[in-house]
This record gives sequence, structure tokens and C-alpha cells, in this order.
Amino acid sequence: MSDTEFPADLLELERSAWAAIQAGALTAEQAGAVQERVTVFAAEGGHDRHTVEMRLKRAVRHGGG
Repeated sequence: MSDTEFPADLLELERSAWAAIQAGALTAEQAGAVQERVTVFAAEGGHDRHTVEMRLKRAVRHGGG
């Protein structure tokens, strides 16, 4: 799974959550939305959820997404 395989909505959720984390404003609802979408994406693709989450974070936080 490459960074480009993440759907736009998932990338946007993670970007928004990362911005909120940096601002000290992340809400439980926002974090939950990201987790829910990661879980669905992982299940649909037959991927490990933890691996998906870590690659998504890397893509968003380190310029790959």
C-alpha cells in the first residue's frame, strides 16, 4: 500500500486531525472519525489497521500525502 492509495476523504480526515493536534484542539469526535475511517479502509483492503494508521500518519505528517 503506497501513500497514493489512500482515499482523499481519509487523507483529509487525518490532515484535519493533525492540524487540530498541533493546535491543541483535537476532539474525541474528530479522533473517532479518523479511527472509524481507518478501520473501514483497512478492512476493505484486507490490511492490518495498525499498519494503515501508521502509514497514513507518516504520509500526512512527513509530506507523503
